[in-house]
Amino acid sequence: MLPVPPVNSFASDNVAGAHPRVVEALLAANVGSAPAYGDDPWTARAVKRLRDLFGSDVEVYFTYGGTGANVVALQCLLAPHEAVICPATAHINVDECGAPERFTGAKLLDVPTQDGKLRPADVEALVRSLHGEHNVKPRVVAISQPTELGALYTLDELAALGDVAHGNDLLLYLDGARLANAVVALGCSVPQMTSQVGVDALTFGGTKNGLLYGEAVVFIRPGLGERARFARKQAGQLASKMRFIAAQFEALLHDDLWLHNAAHANAMARALAAELSGLGQVELMRSVEVNSVFARLPAALVPVLAEWSFFWTWDVGESVVRWMTSFATTEQDIAAFVEGVRYFVAGREGAQ
Repeated sequence: MLPVPPVNSFASDNVAGAHPRVVEALLAANVGSAPAYGDDPWTARAVKRLRDLFGSDVEVYFTYGGTGANVVALQCLLAPHEAVICPATAHINVDECGAPERFTGAKLLDVPTQDGKLRPADVEALVRSLHGEHNVKPRVVAISQPTELGALYTLDELAALGDVAHGNDLLLYLDGARLANAVVALGCSVPQMTSQVGVDALTFGGTKNGLLYGEAVVFIRPGLGERARFARKQAGQLASKMRFIAAQFEALLHDDLWLHNAAHANAMARALAAELSGLGQVELMRSVEVNSVFARLPAALVPVLAEWSFFWTWDVGESVVRWMTSFATTEQDIAAFVEGVRYFVAGREGAQ
């Protein structure tokens, strides 16, 4: 008989449910009526919590999801003749159906990298290769922290990118869908990872860290969010019942729940990698820095294992898969998944 699959999938932190404290906050916010479009006490409190976290009067705009948040932010930072310098693996480049380019009219200039991390030399080389009005004008350097390949920028690396961006009259934008995982992994504060290293604007993720839905666009540099109210409305990201996004953020930011959730997810990824380390036919591709595990499997093993407990194949040609953990992942999930991997590995070895 096949082993019983884990209760919680390793496909993505996006597939996890909502944290119970977030659900409780939603139920509490559901009592009575409240003004629409963010003119409610939940939104005011959630914005204040984020401002306290950043240590300044940042501008905050809540959206439904990550793609919408990126679209709203980039609309405010770009003119149609301008461009975004980003890694080739960036979420805005490969996972958002061209939404940033459609809504901004601007071009994405994607740079191949080994680990999803841009280097200052990448930015400098691209800027030098362009020739006036015959090319798009770079305006934004966009990165993800952590990267889509599970790698972390150190604070020094972020500062170096901030310096090269500002030295070339560019803005540094950070896709922070998993910002909490990075903050925990580096043991730093939010300002140390953002304002103090030159980040001008970012998204602050919630959906992957315990919310039903909801992200926040945060403008650190004054004035960058001047058009944000209109950009958010035009992009279909202005929630009428904003209190239900804000109440979730209020709960997530209370008593550092956002950090506890991320710390648990990171720890579960390390535990999963440790259990799989040394297992025949499973090659771990890189050390675990946040809540993702990348591994190479025999090509024939991938579909049968994914059919048993679904996960995404990251690189079909190389048979590299990605396993993600979340706040909801348990030790029992890890034990069940590892048992399944061993079962299918043993079956394949026995058939050879």
